[in-house]
Amino acid sequence: MTKKCAGCGALLQSDDPKQAGYVDYKFYFDAAVCRRCFRIKNYGEYQVIDKNTNDYRKFFDIVKSKKELVLFLCDVLSLDDSINELNEFKGSVILVITKIDLLPKSVKQAKLKKYINENYDLNVKEIIFLSSKKNYNIDLLFKYINEYKKSEKVYLVGNTNAGKSTLINTLIKSFNTNFNSLITTSVSPATTLDFIEVKLNDSITLIDTPGIIDNNSFLYNEKPSTIKLISCRSEIKPRTYQMKPNQSIIIDKYARIDYLSDTKNSFTLYLSNDVKVRRININTNSYLKDLKLNSFNLDDNNDIVINGLCFCKITKKAKVNVYAKENVKVYNRKNLI
Repeated sequence: MTKKCAGCGALLQSDDPKQAGYVDYKFYFDAAVCRRCFRIKNYGEYQVIDKNTNDYRKFFDIVKSKKELVLFLCDVLSLDDSINELNEFKGSVILVITKIDLLPKSVKQAKLKKYINENYDLNVKEIIFLSSKKNYNIDLLFKYINEYKKSEKVYLVGNTNAGKSTLINTLIKSFNTNFNSLITTSVSPATTLDFIEVKLNDSITLIDTPGIIDNNSFLYNEKPSTIKLISCRSEIKPRTYQMKPNQSIIIDKYARIDYLSDTKNSFTLYLSNDVKVRRININTNSYLKDLKLNSFNLDDNNDIVINGLCFCKITKKAKVNVYAKENVKVYNRKNLI
């Protein structure tokens, strides 16, 4: 008899504690979740499973060929060119921008939607902003699912930590009173390991997929304690600095932004409220300059994005150097906010 873990989707097995789906043999027949999911849920312990990006991307590619409704999830703080990949799906797609509650309430969703439409050429049925944590727009998403689904199957795809499993759990709580098992969620990446089917009602089966691991994210290969610290859990309080020439912003022990232009400028950081930030003089402090250097000559109204860590809104033209970990993608875009 084979069984799947209701938390992460891995096949339950009793042979190797280091592999996905492990459960002690004496608990095998009664177990609903593997030991890893049990410990994530009850103790906050996270066990890394040895899989690479291609192991997870194969699930993504399978869904591309399906002529079913796809919910393409993107964390609002990780909005970049990767969403263009949704145009490769054969089925209908709804772009779901998650964790909208993390942005300041002053940020208008109409402006964000305009930004997406102006900067990305997307073939989607709808763009919806939601918060699973706050139950915001869940009813509207459910309406869209019923309107656009081709059959009972609805797939959820996106990068790790986009909020797929959390959204499914919210839909379960909102629309299925008979379902007593939830999918495992964690701030650490790659919690879901295989397809997980959840029958929401007689006409909708939600299918969670393993998130695509972004090797260029700050979160990649980081310790769970660091991931927990830098992951935003509440509304961001933007931190604005009036920058003078030859000043630098130090983002804890993770990144450094040097301002090299000869006029004053405004920098506003959007990142976890728990991360410490300080401003220093470039000429008297070389802290973090051993990290990888990324140089930019920015036009007016550009963001600098340190993938997985933060973004910095800059109002005027600027010459900046950004120091970050070797693997982390650092790039600029037009101001999101």
